[in-house]
Amino acid sequence: MPFDAMKGLQEALRDREERHLRTERRELSEEQAAELNAALSRLRTGQRVRLSCYYGFHDAVLEGRVTRLRPEERMLRIDELPLHFEDIYSLTVTDMK
Repeated sequence: MPFDAMKGLQEALRDREERHLRTERRELSEEQAAELNAALSRLRTGQRVRLSCYYGFHDAVLEGRVTRLRPEERMLRIDELPLHFEDIYSLTVTDMK
């Protein structure tokens, strides 16, 4: 096994780079928020969706099936990934259950 004279340096560098690449969550216009709220109100468990969102300190595009929908908590799960409604920028249903 090779000797690592600077144990932990690589991990510290990766952590620092990740923090540096983080982005701020975007704000939606009133029109975008209204469209998103309408789409969320029609959403049903089991539907396959594609959404643009803020996840893990980065903007992301996710695809998957809605496995849990909790409008009263303003949360949903895409496959097993939990998302807050506030973190979603746009949502498109790609198929019906």
